[in-house]
Amino acid sequence: MSAQKKKDLLDEAERLRAEGRPEEARERLLALTAEYPHDAEVAYRTAWIHDVLGLEAEAVTYYERCLAKPELSTEDRRGALLGLGSTYRILGRYGQAVEILRRGVEEFPEDGALRTFLSMALFNTGEHHEAMRLLLELTAATSDDPHVQGYRRAIEHYAKDLHETV
Repeated sequence: MSAQKKKDLLDEAERLRAEGRPEEARERLLALTAEYPHDAEVAYRTAWIHDVLGLEAEAVTYYERCLAKPELSTEDRRGALLGLGSTYRILGRYGQAVEILRRGVEEFPEDGALRTFLSMALFNTGEHHEAMRLLLELTAATSDDPHVQGYRRAIEHYAKDLHETV
């Protein structure tokens, strides 16, 4: 199969998903995966459609496969780290979720979604202080609320140690 044919089939699967036909998209992507079992982009899209369909356990293998490939694009890698971490978390595999999401935050420190999902996984592992710190820092840095911004320095200060008293 040519690179153009592969691209056309990936585009078709995306179109089907966007039209609300994710099962048909999944069928196309599974066929494409059989044709390209070592292709990072195909594995990523296949993982993603499984997540869309609520088939998280099936998505894991595809996420792991695409992340093992160096040719995965930067944006797809970002999405795959978030997807796999979130999927591990929803499956109750909290330690693995924290590990993957920490890696995502290290690679993409500006990504608030990765930090948010990491905070959820940290909550699940009982690391409440770090989870709260991440969310407070994210809120202070990204909120458009003028009242939050008025207290930004205080929020950032107290986020470091919520137990601090005078």
